[in-house]
Amino acid sequence: MRFVSTIDRTWKKYFFAIVGAEYILKVLPRGTHHWSMFVRPDELKTASTLHGLMQQDLRGMRYQPLRHLASWFPDTRVNYISSFARAEKKSVDSLAQDS
Repeated sequence: MRFVSTIDRTWKKYFFAIVGAEYILKVLPRGTHHWSMFVRPDELKTASTLHGLMQQDLRGMRYQPLRHLASWFPDTRVNYISSFARAEKKSVDSLAQDS
């Protein structure tokens, strides 16, 4: 099982992570986040599938920096966490039956 927690590359996250956290609230040093390194959930799923992993779950996360509190959230357009497991390989017998 593999868990990935990352940031979605949306304008909403650009505002909250970079503008909000780094420039307005100043809870993080400027330059902490790099827009080009944010990963969309579909990009993560595609890359993981290419490496033999199947997505098990995808959940949004909400972080409240002033309260230092994180919680699950239905919206994945900001922070999200996803779990992956190795894809089951078909046995030689089942492949023969499929053809």
